[in-house]
Amino acid sequence: MHPALLELREQLNFTDNIFEDSINLLNKHNKVIVAEHSKCVAAEAERLANIFGENHKDARIAGILHDISAVIPNDKKIEVAESLNIDILSEEKAFPPIIHQKLSKEIAKTIFGITNEGILSAICCHTTLKSNPTRFEMILFIADKLEWDQEGTPPYFKNVQEGLKKSLENGVFAFIKYLYENQSNLEVVHPWLADAYNYLSVLLGS
Repeated sequence: MHPALLELREQLNFTDNIFEDSINLLNKHNKVIVAEHSKCVAAEAERLANIFGENHKDARIAGILHDISAVIPNDKKIEVAESLNIDILSEEKAFPPIIHQKLSKEIAKTIFGITNEGILSAICCHTTLKSNPTRFEMILFIADKLEWDQEGTPPYFKNVQEGLKKSLENGVFAFIKYLYENQSNLEVVHPWLADAYNYLSVLLGS
């Protein structure tokens, strides 16, 4: 285990309650905003899972852990990812914060003992999504966007909600389409995001 992850594990007095432990770890690293965001994403993912027929307990776990790698400083993320033999794309090297989804998966697995591949996969692509995503992956992805960690209402909120009335896929595509129409705001266009856009565009005939 990378020393950074070992140190994180040693900082926790595990209670066997993933929700309490993850929030305690985030707060210990002064990630109060991320902690509150994670609580909101967990609740929204659980709500959407109930609507779209996925496991709501698993969705809540994925939500609470999706940003747990916020405890690793951005300037250390690539170094830690390399030490864990995580595949690092050029876009991730150019914009290290985006690799947090892959690191969160590793922390969920290594420190919190998550073995459910559906949960781990959803965490691993919660920022960018990917081609041919599962419904569970789409639920965490869009819950993260609806419960964003900034002030006010997201500019895409109405379009996403209207899309979700039609289907989960339409709601997700509404957000990705918004990103593509505002690419100048993105640091990088992650290949997984491009794959998700192309996949859903064909699927929905958009």
